[in-house]
Amino acid sequence: MEEYLILAAAAFFAGTLNTVAGGGTFLTFPALVYAGVPVVAANATSAVAVFPGYLGGALGFRSELAAFDRTRLLRIAGLTAIGGLAGSLLLLVSSNEAFSMVVPFLLAIATLTFAFGAKIKSFARRFGSGTGEGRFSTILVSIYGGYFNGGLGIVLLALFSLWGMRDLNTMNGLKNGLSFILSAISVATFALAGIVAWPQALVMMVAATIGGYAGAPLARALPASVVRAVVIIVGTVMSLIFFARLF
Repeated sequence: MEEYLILAAAAFFAGTLNTVAGGGTFLTFPALVYAGVPVVAANATSAVAVFPGYLGGALGFRSELAAFDRTRLLRIAGLTAIGGLAGSLLLLVSSNEAFSMVVPFLLAIATLTFAFGAKIKSFARRFGSGTGEGRFSTILVSIYGGYFNGGLGIVLLALFSLWGMRDLNTMNGLKNGLSFILSAISVATFALAGIVAWPQALVMMVAATIGGYAGAPLARALPASVVRAVVIIVGTVMSLIFFARLF
């Protein structure tokens, strides 16, 4: 019961963080590992736990997605699905030992991506070609998202800037839509492979959904700098903990 309370609390605050700024994976994944779930299954279960939030985000930007060029949207969605499937399959063939070795680095990369997201997007915007999406870069980012989606939102926004996109609402709509597609592929793959810890996942899905709803007024009340600082601190602490576990 204590472990389920910890998982529910982690998922609730993860849902809140994802609504406010992102970074929910920094809470759900370590909580599952703490509860005794093997690291590969913990990563898969974490993806399932935060999945409902992506659907809500995509629906919230449905007008922006509807205005996007349909042919281009379908092409990008197809590339995202291919990359997401490849990343999910890559996780399936990873042993717990191998994944344990790369997790600290993935958490650190996600934390640094979040911390310097504005600079990354500014750099991408400055050197964006404006010539449309790059197939290889889209698949590469999607593979990362299918394997471990920490910091995925910032990476996607930077990718869109490299494409020459400038309208933030359109970029956020596309980000949420692609995140939903990618997560749907991952969740289906992990479920069929039987590596999802469903009792924990169901509890966390409910808690994350409630937390996501509660995060809306919190997002309006808290200064963005405070929220960013909390996410960065949590990500840094979790990265250090997993590095300590590794070494």
